[in-house]
Amino acid sequence: MIRYSEPVVLKSKISPPLTRETLVARDRLLHKISKGVKGRLTTVCAPPGFGKTTLLCQFFRYNEQAAAWVSLDERDNDLARFWRYVVHAVDAAIAPGFAELMAPVLHTFPQGSVDTMIDVMMNELHSLDRPAALILDDYHCLYDKSIHESVSYMIDSLPDNVHLLIASRTELPFSTAKWLVRDERTDIPAPHMLFTSEEAEIFYREVVNLPLSADNIAKVLGVTEGWAAGLQLVSLSLQERRDYERLVHTFSGIDLNIADYLFHEVLSRLSTELYEFVLQTSVLQRMDDSICDTVTLRGDSRLVLEQLRSRNLFIVALDDRHTWFRYHHVFSEFLRTRLRHEHPEQWTRLNRLASLGFAERGMLDDAIDHAIAAEDYALASALLDKHILTALLRGEFATLLSWFACFPARTAWPPQLHLLYAFLLVVTGQFERAEDDMRTVEIRLANGEYAPEIRDHVRSGLFFVKANLMFSSGRYEQWYAFAERMNELLPEDPVFYNFNYNESEPLVRRTAFGLKGALSDEAGKIGRRFVQMLEARGWKDSLINQYVVQTLAESMYEWNCLEESRQLSEQVEKVSRAKRIPGLFVPNRITQARIDIAEGRLSLAGETMDEAIDFASRHAEYYWVRPLRAFRARIHLLQGRIEEAAEQVALLPLPLDLKPTYNREMEVLSVTRLLGALGKEDEALRLLGQLKPQGRREGCLISMIEIPIQQALMEQRRGQSGQALDFLHEALSVAEPYTYIRSFVDEGPAMARLLQQYVTRRSASETKTRLSAYAGKLLGWFPQPGDDPPAVPSSAGLVEALTPNEWRMLNGIRQGASNKQIAQEHALSEGTVKVYLSRIYGKLGVSSRTQALLRAQELRLFDRQDFWFE
Repeated sequence: MIRYSEPVVLKSKISPPLTRETLVARDRLLHKISKGVKGRLTTVCAPPGFGKTTLLCQFFRYNEQAAAWVSLDERDNDLARFWRYVVHAVDAAIAPGFAELMAPVLHTFPQGSVDTMIDVMMNELHSLDRPAALILDDYHCLYDKSIHESVSYMIDSLPDNVHLLIASRTELPFSTAKWLVRDERTDIPAPHMLFTSEEAEIFYREVVNLPLSADNIAKVLGVTEGWAAGLQLVSLSLQERRDYERLVHTFSGIDLNIADYLFHEVLSRLSTELYEFVLQTSVLQRMDDSICDTVTLRGDSRLVLEQLRSRNLFIVALDDRHTWFRYHHVFSEFLRTRLRHEHPEQWTRLNRLASLGFAERGMLDDAIDHAIAAEDYALASALLDKHILTALLRGEFATLLSWFACFPARTAWPPQLHLLYAFLLVVTGQFERAEDDMRTVEIRLANGEYAPEIRDHVRSGLFFVKANLMFSSGRYEQWYAFAERMNELLPEDPVFYNFNYNESEPLVRRTAFGLKGALSDEAGKIGRRFVQMLEARGWKDSLINQYVVQTLAESMYEWNCLEESRQLSEQVEKVSRAKRIPGLFVPNRITQARIDIAEGRLSLAGETMDEAIDFASRHAEYYWVRPLRAFRARIHLLQGRIEEAAEQVALLPLPLDLKPTYNREMEVLSVTRLLGALGKEDEALRLLGQLKPQGRREGCLISMIEIPIQQALMEQRRGQSGQALDFLHEALSVAEPYTYIRSFVDEGPAMARLLQQYVTRRSASETKTRLSAYAGKLLGWFPQPGDDPPAVPSSAGLVEALTPNEWRMLNGIRQGASNKQIAQEHALSEGTVKVYLSRIYGKLGVSSRTQALLRAQELRLFDRQDFWFE
């Protein structure tokens, strides 16, 4: 199974850089920040070398608040990567265990909404028992619009106990004017960052120990204008010199750019060996002694790094063990510019060495960046071919797209890389570009450009990507024609068929793979054909096949095709349990329980949920148990057991005093049902009103139907028939194009009464006339007054046909197999076998093994398998 795996999180990115022990205390600025933390946002915006990072490091170390730190770079222009680092920074410095709590929503990126992730994050931070701060350093490195929008949304949502500090070279690219007006934003602009004469005096006399006179300090300030990096450069120029007066006078008389002059002055005083080292290692965004040895072709880089650090030569330690370093941004930019312009061939060679060095250590993000910087596209392609699957599963789509954009046009990528790129284009909605890329692969395949041993794998990949394009874009006719051509050529290739499509949702139909609830006959036909083709080639147990089958099972249930839904769900059960895939197991068990309820077997539905809760508690992450408990509470409510339902809800738990979040919708809806049963309709409506916009934001049709249905029923309970019918109209408007049935019928008599009122309310509106007809059809699916209860089997036959799995278990009983033996044979738990047996007993109208065998013999089932085996 190919599923999401936690990527390596660089601790150096979520720790503040280590500064020297003696620093000029910027008390006036720290005081301003301390006052500002009572609001939402503090910004420190100034050009390079103004001491922004150092100031925030001082705040981080000396402030009493807990503070999380994120050092940003250009690679963070990826929504998934950016927020993963924010979450892990909070986990490391503010709230241990936070990353685990956030894992379910992080795993949904980038197809899930970032706003949902932020909602969850803010709810969790709201419960902190102390004030906290989040620091984002070097924010100017970010240019991705979606990240800016998400940070703006976060600022709007910050709880009172959390403050955000941002350091940037430029003004923030999103508006924060309203927080300035409300006195909740504090700004520290560039002029405030300049050193005063008192601070400059402390710096030279106490920090770097240079006995400059007051007049010399004044002259230096006149030249540097209080620029922090300039003061540092002057100190480096003056070290080991005694002619301070002459040199300071020289500084004050130059007409050149002071920064360039001072950098040249500092570098000219380095030994040739040391100068070559800093110039060569300037290609590295971050470095340790190993990668420095690789780039410089030497073996003593550790000693050189320590020498640079002891001389304060613009080198910054990134961890407290002094393992990883970087150069000060101003210094590194100067060096890189010089290297690229004066020694372009060396720039290329050094980046290639860095790429190979990082690749050897498995640090492929860095390796690919350096290969692209070296314009070695063959190497970059080979590295990306190894890394693309990992990056896809991490959800770092923006990073991958930026890498691909760096390649020259018409690059001949390896076929698997080419196909995965096409898949990336599909999942990011770039359907035309995806088709163009697949067409290129098809042409190369037809022209025999691929080696014979990989041609089948290319065909397999094409089939996979085309299928995803079809499901995503609705281009069914094109896929039919393609599928017919490919049907006889599908090989066995696990790379493309074993993605895990569901990392957090209680129903597969709530995922992008499940079309967010958009049912259609055409999609169902395609799904069945897709399954037939995969199963014919021996891919019945592949994840993509199982997820399609589960989606069909959920769809068939919604369309009230209960027996077909049951058969499909039983196909999924064995694989989901054996492979322990909660994204299949949980939706499957909820679907089976729904079928039991629809067939009037509430006790059996309860047993199904109890067994599922037990299994998930032992074999899945904690968050998968919550929707099962939520559905168990719903079954209790249907049985009139309000206290038992409340006990299940109490185990969730939910912060009902905060805004409910989309990722826990099933749990919230169980709470609202419980509140309705307790006569607390107002509270239920409050929660539903807060939840509804999130479902619309996510584009989830299931949410857009179920929530207004619940609102309608709550208003009906309150006697507000007009509002109830308005909410029902809203639900019908969304559901009618997709012919939803069970979402309405499962609500029972109260919904039937409401639908009847809707039908009888006359309206000249064409839309309402169409919806009234739809409502009338729905009424036909409800049990009618005078309908007989579920039939009891007679000698004429069964109430309901046994499924293949049920027949095999009944045959096991006939052969004397114990529950344990049956469980082992079917790769099930004994608890699941008990659920199956209860279902078989119900169909036979008996209550024990012995009675089941007698009844089966009475009906001559063992002689007439064709009667019940479907």
